[in-house]
Amino acid sequence: MSKIWFITGAARGFGRLWAEGALARGDKVAASVRNPDSIADLVSAYGDRVLPMRVDVTDRDVVFEAVATAHARFGRLDIILSNAGYGLMGAIEETSFPDMRAVFETNVFGTISLVQAALPFLREQGSGHILPVSSLAGLLAVPTAGIYEATKFAIEGFAEALAAEVSPFGIKTTIIEPGAYATDFLSGTSLKTAEPMAIYDKARDDLAQMLTGEMLGDPAATWPAIAKLVDSDNPPLRLILGDNLSMVREAYDERMKTWEAWEAVSKAAHRV
Repeated sequence: MSKIWFITGAARGFGRLWAEGALARGDKVAASVRNPDSIADLVSAYGDRVLPMRVDVTDRDVVFEAVATAHARFGRLDIILSNAGYGLMGAIEETSFPDMRAVFETNVFGTISLVQAALPFLREQGSGHILPVSSLAGLLAVPTAGIYEATKFAIEGFAEALAAEVSPFGIKTTIIEPGAYATDFLSGTSLKTAEPMAIYDKARDDLAQMLTGEMLGDPAATWPAIAKLVDSDNPPLRLILGDNLSMVREAYDERMKTWEAWEAVSKAAHRV
């Protein structure tokens, strides 16, 4: 049986790529975009298996209306993919509060609105798979990306709790954690940069030297992983995309060493 997808941010990047993959194998997609013209070619190629929807995920009412419309059109919703989001680069001191608020509105609250809109339908049908797109930046942090990383750490915690809450209803949850890929995420359309302060230039330069072109994965290589994930009867809570596990393992090993080194202090803080 073909699957019904609801995808936010379907115009470009992973959202576009995964929408194309789903459609190519015979699935149906409610494609949430800011400008429906951006996916006119998909509508032309796949006809009524694509439902283009003009959605700004920061408009909660519009998100709820779009999810209800998609459910009415297709009769069910199988996969809820929250992909809409953008990056924000800048040291904490450099980043303006309006920019912080805006990226949380899209990356975090947009995801939560989508999930809350979909849950009544998924509970009623007793099935569904929620895929919040986090990032490697939701697992470990580097300087000059702290606010963006904070949004992805928020997705990790929100979705982990969500998974425990909704699994009794037959609903699965998998947090997608891509590393660095050669998508348009690093372009001006998907990345905002704070006004720089010279005192943080070295931190920026160090990060730029670390993120070499060789580190960027091929976005096309991600679709088979996503297809395998959504077809799994027992999908994982988390799925890293890319060759990044060694980096995560090193970071988490360091955390364990720190906690263990301070264990006596921690225990002493339990009770007077």
